[in-house]
Amino acid sequence: MNSARSRARRCIVQALYQWQVTGRDAGALDAQFFIDEGEGEIERGYFDEVLAEILAHVDLLDELIAPLLDRPLPEVDPVELAILRLGADELHYHPGIPFRVVINEAVELAKMFGAHHGHKYVNGILDRLAARLRAAEISAAGGSGSASR
Repeated sequence: MNSARSRARRCIVQALYQWQVTGRDAGALDAQFFIDEGEGEIERGYFDEVLAEILAHVDLLDELIAPLLDRPLPEVDPVELAILRLGADELHYHPGIPFRVVINEAVELAKMFGAHHGHKYVNGILDRLAARLRAAEISAAGGSGSASR
């Protein structure tokens, strides 16, 4: 996860996590993450766009995710929920990002921040969501949206 976009995704997950846990407003989150993040260039425009998009459409994103979960949404680990919201946003609102990239990036974030086997959970949920939202793309790619392929 070395690219400026990958670092932006990492900051988005951290900001979402903090927003979920503290309820702080997005503007305060935005300022903090760019002061704290010192290990390379971040795609700032992508961070701003996607964080605002997720916060504006969190109910829709949760509606996309909830039917795929094995537990009620409030019981999902907050880190995994932040990653799932980011993945759902990218799958739904950013068709120019290949579904495999979305899933792989989410899995890497879950490995970095999530519980021991959280990356498997994130992979399974986003794989099924990609099958619903990106069926034509998956078919054209010749198979499953699984990040393990």
